[in-house]
Amino acid sequence: MLKQVKDLQEIFSKNAELAARLKLAEEHAQRLQEQNHTLQALQPENQRLSERVSLLEEEVRWFKEQFFGRSSQKSGAELSSEQKMLFNEAEVLAAIEAADAAHAARTATIAAHARKAHTGGREPIPPHLPRKDILHDLPNAQKYCEHEGVCWAMKRIGEEVSERYHYEGPKVWVERHIRPQYAPECCHQGVHIAAPPAHILPKTNASASLLAYLITSKFVDGLPIYRVCRQLERQEVRLSPGTAGSWVNAIGEKVLPLINLLHEELLTYPLVQMDETYLQVVRSEKAPSSDHYMVVRAAGPPGRRIVLFNYEASRTAQALQNLLVGPEGAYRGKLLTDGLELYDTVTANLKLIHLGCLQHCRSYFHKAAKVTELPSGRNLARVALDDYIRQVYLVERQIKALREEYENRGETLPLEIVLKLRQEKSAPVMAAFKQWVDELLPGVPPKSALGKALSYTASQWTKLTRFLEHPDAAVDNNYLENQIRPFAIGRRSWLFAETQQGARASANLYSLVRCAEVNGLEPYAYLLHLLEEFPKASTTEAIEALLPWNVKPLLKAQRAAA
Repeated sequence: MLKQVKDLQEIFSKNAELAARLKLAEEHAQRLQEQNHTLQALQPENQRLSERVSLLEEEVRWFKEQFFGRSSQKSGAELSSEQKMLFNEAEVLAAIEAADAAHAARTATIAAHARKAHTGGREPIPPHLPRKDILHDLPNAQKYCEHEGVCWAMKRIGEEVSERYHYEGPKVWVERHIRPQYAPECCHQGVHIAAPPAHILPKTNASASLLAYLITSKFVDGLPIYRVCRQLERQEVRLSPGTAGSWVNAIGEKVLPLINLLHEELLTYPLVQMDETYLQVVRSEKAPSSDHYMVVRAAGPPGRRIVLFNYEASRTAQALQNLLVGPEGAYRGKLLTDGLELYDTVTANLKLIHLGCLQHCRSYFHKAAKVTELPSGRNLARVALDDYIRQVYLVERQIKALREEYENRGETLPLEIVLKLRQEKSAPVMAAFKQWVDELLPGVPPKSALGKALSYTASQWTKLTRFLEHPDAAVDNNYLENQIRPFAIGRRSWLFAETQQGARASANLYSLVRCAEVNGLEPYAYLLHLLEEFPKASTTEAIEALLPWNVKPLLKAQRAAA
């Protein structure tokens, strides 16, 4: 009996142990299930953070490329020898010049006999520059020769001439405008005096030449006004930056009628290019650190090109649209821009044909090729750049060469030839590019550099391919970007505009100097003529005579006469 009781106690003890173990197993299974649920819940967050890390690493690589890499978008195979040896520029140029000189010194065979080439390797000095002869003659005692006891005078048989550039610093002198006064001796009918000469700023002591120099220094050479005043101070010209700045701003306001004529002329052309860049204005309704904008437009054929800068406090669709409205109504042509969505609104409101910029598409893929971590992603970006976009630009290069060939003959390249080349060569490339983008787009993270490039291409595709149907349009907005570059370079020096009024005046003056340069005029010469003649222009026809293409023949004749 006692044994049976012990057996029962042992069984109960084992069952309790099993129950405890079972309870522990159940608790452990429950914890595992909770951890699995937690792990599954954290997987999307982990994927998001991993993608975030990848994107941030791409941005870091891109910033490093911006600071330390080269800015050119050419591949390594396309680099010129000058770019590869950029830091050895002086040595490379000296070696090139020495090689040219050695080549020129070699004998050249001419009509069955050889003789030395007399021209040096360097480029000749332009013939239109004035010359001043400086004679280096023998002393009189060395101009005689003793021969057989007789002193013979030497005969001049020729001369050796070498030319060098001479630089003479700017000169400042004072114009004294004297107006004699006359009064009759027989009566008291008052004093008679000649009318004062017309001057754009009559109550200042600045001549047109000084004003043209100030404007050219800032808006062409990118020098701040205070630095120009310091240069003048070395010649004992006492001119404060505040006074000089007020003069420049006043000129910018007075030339507004000429700017209005350029605006009206621009809206008559079938294609307008448009872009914008930021500007800081210290005193305005916005915070001093806020961005204001210079909106830039370009249009016109060679010889009548127009580039206009307009200051806008805010970049809105209405502000951009107002720039495409003139006295005759809204613009009704083609607009070439980048991918800014505001331009979609503008073109929809004005019913314009909207063309896109292939260069911006190229820049997206160029960034992806630099910063994408996986080699496969970089290779895909290179495929877009080399197999598709580059092929389109090769066709454009051929069109450019043809256009220059026709211009050299005094003719204009027919648009039918441009249209035919683009349809035959560029259209198949763009069609293959679109198919490649559509196949690749679903499998690439949309926020990655490659994903952004593909998304931009797909969303802008209709605008990117319109150049195939419009031979008068470019494939990109590079021309306008090049017109903005002098402004961006100057902005690094003068940094900001003090007031909105100054920003508007600066926009007008930038427009004038850029219009002068793109039409082949030297900016200072054009501004000097403009500032001298503008106060005399009292009619619209007189102001039209001051447009760059109307002034060019006169300035060319003056230069030839000088």
